[in-house]
Amino acid sequence: AATCPRRDTTKASVWLKRWSSDARSVHRSRGEATCCKEEQRSTSARPASRGRGQKECVRAWWTSWASKQETGPAMVGSVPLIKNLLLLDAEGRRIAVKYYSKEWPTPPQQSAFETSLYEKTVRTNARGDAEIIMFDDLIVVYKFINDIHFYATASADENELVLHAVLLAFSESVSMLLRGMVEKKTVLENLDLVLLAMDEIVDGGIILETEASAIANRVALRGAADELPLAEQTFSQALASAKEQIAKSLLK
Repeated sequence: AATCPRRDTTKASVWLKRWSSDARSVHRSRGEATCCKEEQRSTSARPASRGRGQKECVRAWWTSWASKQETGPAMVGSVPLIKNLLLLDAEGRRIAVKYYSKEWPTPPQQSAFETSLYEKTVRTNARGDAEIIMFDDLIVVYKFINDIHFYATASADENELVLHAVLLAFSESVSMLLRGMVEKKTVLENLDLVLLAMDEIVDGGIILETEASAIANRVALRGAADELPLAEQTFSQALASAKEQIAKSLLK
């Protein structure tokens, strides 16, 4: 898999601009079309949006990379792994978190990590583009929307672009589900949707999906199935709902 040079800086925009040309050259060296052209073929029916080209290049690169990896046990060592997804408020308090690593096994350790990360990033300007830092031998990509702070972390040897795609999927899918009202009050009122979105993006540290619209659609469908009366649900919907309720009861 292609990698980009690692930079110990919060200026993610610098390497994001450089990457777009680097990624195209990687694809050409393999005798393939550029990542942007690949994505244009698959999204030609969709209207363009602000900044979409760069995001779609990242997603196309990730899809192309993942499709070329080996399957089976040998694949585990080469698959990018996410350490955690964090959603904190403007004062650094936890709203929703998912830990996929055993590095923080206890709630006090998790709380200390979240506090340290918040204090490290709170004074940076991450309200436009996502920012990137190296923190405790981790790559951290983060973004602030109103009073909500989104974080995605991975080990220092992972690819920043993959982590950036995960963060975009996280923040954009939540924004879609909340109809653009990304603020603490709305997030808390719809916390079940936010947690479902996190589960759709990463499972056990393995990236499942980085397309925000696909994530939002799946979460919306799951939410709608849960709200339907049992008599109006299809057999598969009722079975899935029953399994989820049983799982929740076992975890309590």
